[in-house]
Amino acid sequence: MTELAAVKAALKTQAIETPSWAYGNSGTRFKVFAQQGVPRTPQEKLDDAAQVHAFTGVAPTVALHIPWDKVEDYAALAKYAGERGVKLGTINSNTFQDDDYKLGSICHPDAAVRRKAVDHLLECVDIMDATGSGDLKLWFADGTNYPGQDDVRARQDRLAEGLAEVYERLGDGQRMLLEYKFFEPAFYTTDVPDWGTAYAHCLKLGPKAQVVVDTGHHAPGTNIEFIVATLLREGKLGGFDFNSRFYADDDLMVGAADPFQLFRIMYEVVRGGGFTPEVAFMLDQCHNIEAKIPAIIRSVMNVQEATAKALLVDREALGSAQRGGDVLGANAVLMDAYNTDVRPLLREVREEMGLDPDPIAAYGASGWASKIVEERVGGEQAGWGA
Repeated sequence: MTELAAVKAALKTQAIETPSWAYGNSGTRFKVFAQQGVPRTPQEKLDDAAQVHAFTGVAPTVALHIPWDKVEDYAALAKYAGERGVKLGTINSNTFQDDDYKLGSICHPDAAVRRKAVDHLLECVDIMDATGSGDLKLWFADGTNYPGQDDVRARQDRLAEGLAEVYERLGDGQRMLLEYKFFEPAFYTTDVPDWGTAYAHCLKLGPKAQVVVDTGHHAPGTNIEFIVATLLREGKLGGFDFNSRFYADDDLMVGAADPFQLFRIMYEVVRGGGFTPEVAFMLDQCHNIEAKIPAIIRSVMNVQEATAKALLVDREALGSAQRGGDVLGANAVLMDAYNTDVRPLLREVREEMGLDPDPIAAYGASGWASKIVEERVGGEQAGWGA
């Protein structure tokens, strides 16, 4: 197989999970902006996700968020997804939208609140059993706003205790993915603020616990690709939440703010052996002012382009330059790959997969956007808060 053929083959195996909440209404912390045609039910979210997969060919699974996507029969929901050509993927918990969680959830000083939070996480594992999902994703808004508000070390003990109970409930083929975020909504201490804290807890828990890297959850200037390389080296990178940030947790389309960073991250994934099903690629974005489905398609395409460039890096030439101390030469090898226009290559890949080479144009011509505006009238649109 030629090098180019190998790159094409790898790109055809890529799978990028889309999040159910990205199809609903979202906005800023001040206002949620409604759009016409937005889904009203989890089933309608799956209908839209199926469109993304139909036009990209690489978005076969949909992440759910509980209770945003709560239904009476999760097995029936999984069947509904399958009938539309997609599957239910990661189950995301929610321990941040309840009055009881004002001072934290799993780390709360009150044992009764901690019990409520852990019971919700156990419910999420039950849902995984019903849907066939393999991953439980945990993000905690827990933390403190003021010095002395709570015992920082005791909160870590509570976190470890709660995680251990949920870990023990995981079945065969199921994983726990622990996410971190350096601030917000807690501003003095955050209980899982960085990859090191998440890694320490996952290491103690065992092989079913992995760290998930949200690309928007880092301080300005953080070298995310170093974190990715280190977690891959330790066998503890479970997946990504892909988005972009300019200032804080902006949740913009991945690759919008710094496409070069996305390329650097993807190179470390490829170089570190992370281009496998064991490292989950998922979008985690809020499309506040742009049309939902086209924005998600664009995000999928951005990940594809960064991946294609990463796969095109001449690793033999790069290694030779690195071993020889050729600083400029090594950098030039990376830049040559990054500066390659991979759009024609990806058009060929899509055509070979039986897809339209231009997913955005194909979706626009499909009539789906006008169809859902006409049909989704009445009821309550999916969305959150504000």
